[in-house]
Amino acid sequence: MIKLTVKSAGLLVVLWLLGDYVLGWFHKIVKTETYNQYSSREDADSQDQSCFCHLTGVLDDCFCDIESIDVFNNFKIYPRIQKLTERDYFRYYRVNLNRPCPFWPDDSHCSIKDCQVEPCPESKIPVGIKSGNYNKYSQVANDITDIADCEQAQDLGAINSTLSNYTKEAFEDWARHDDAQDHFCELDDETSPDANYVDLLLNPERYTGYKGPSAWRVWNSIYEENCFKPRSVYRPLNPMVPPRGGDDDGEGFYNWLEGLCLEKRVFYRLISGLHSSINIHLCAEYLLDEGWGKSLWGPNVQEFRQRFDPAETKGEGTRRLKNLYFLYLIELRALSKVAPYFERAFVNLYTGDHQEDRTTKELLLQFFNDTKAFPMHFDEKSMFAGQKMEAKTLKEEFRLHFKNISRIMDCVGCSKCRLWGKLQTQGLGTALKILFSEKEIKNLPEHSPSKGFQLTRQEIVALLNGFGRLSTSIHQLHNFRALLKEKR
Repeated sequence: MIKLTVKSAGLLVVLWLLGDYVLGWFHKIVKTETYNQYSSREDADSQDQSCFCHLTGVLDDCFCDIESIDVFNNFKIYPRIQKLTERDYFRYYRVNLNRPCPFWPDDSHCSIKDCQVEPCPESKIPVGIKSGNYNKYSQVANDITDIADCEQAQDLGAINSTLSNYTKEAFEDWARHDDAQDHFCELDDETSPDANYVDLLLNPERYTGYKGPSAWRVWNSIYEENCFKPRSVYRPLNPMVPPRGGDDDGEGFYNWLEGLCLEKRVFYRLISGLHSSINIHLCAEYLLDEGWGKSLWGPNVQEFRQRFDPAETKGEGTRRLKNLYFLYLIELRALSKVAPYFERAFVNLYTGDHQEDRTTKELLLQFFNDTKAFPMHFDEKSMFAGQKMEAKTLKEEFRLHFKNISRIMDCVGCSKCRLWGKLQTQGLGTALKILFSEKEIKNLPEHSPSKGFQLTRQEIVALLNGFGRLSTSIHQLHNFRALLKEKR
């Protein structure tokens, strides 16, 4: 009996010891698994935010930090520019999408339905825009026959009959000057039968499926032939060139870039920033589902990471995004400097609807006040500040390179991509024209047109909508940050 009791007690001790060991082993497994889950979650969090972890601090070649731009844009500028670009004056853009590519055979017409642009019917265009009265040398001042059928013809005639002989002569001088003026962009002939009005609100910029060699060739031509780069310097991640192993890390390219003068370095960063902005639009308005009758568009986080995550782009993503902010600063500076042009009482954003025109100009002047209030503007006086003849030669080279890029936009195979590429390129070209016309803007006459500086309606629409696209890009970065946090 005693032996049995001893045996039972021994068995219980063994089981207790074994159980404690098993329980400890079980706890260890659970603890390890919990740690691994937590660790993997941390890794995932870090990976999800890697697109933004280095997107901070002061930008190169200027004294402004990214965080200040984010706050200024997202809370002040973005809401204002959205309202402005919805007004009639800014939503209709006249463009020729049928100009042939001047550099290679145009063999890449896009057959995807989302590539197509819907031209605006004449009946939907505000009468003041299609009449031509918006233009600075309005033909309506001398010839009203083109709008004889318009119900507002008498009113327009009455307004224009008050023009003095001096003002009419100024209009003629203005026209002659504009015909001879050097532009940063290849302007479309608005009188061409191939030019059509497009309602930008009905043809939004978004992902159309246009990609591959045709799209690569356009950007490759821009970067390789127009950004002052010798062929011996290899641009990192160039899809048109086979990978070069260790030489493809971009170090050689950025050493070369840093060795350039400020003006040529700025040129590259502007083009890179424009490219980045366009890519953000495509990621933010991606075709998620092509359902019956109606397509679903929205942000594609994976596409965004593929284009901007440093791990996916060998560190290029952060540079691309910083160049977007740099471009934003350049165009913001141009808008603040051109404000006096629009503040003059006789400059109207004419559509034919007087109440609409009054409201639009009020919104525009409020917007300009906001741009002037920004405390950390880019200082363009640091550019072309060297020896006079050298600076003049460099400025002309700068202008011609950019003008050539505007011509390359006629080689884009997707009509909708071509529309927004031409508009945003012209918007940037107009901004550069403003920055390099400081003396002319300072000497603008208060009550009459100026021979020294003027903007066509096409340039005005491109300038505001182009900057609106940059503002939207920075706002979309805020949205992608939130989506990446949710995803983790």
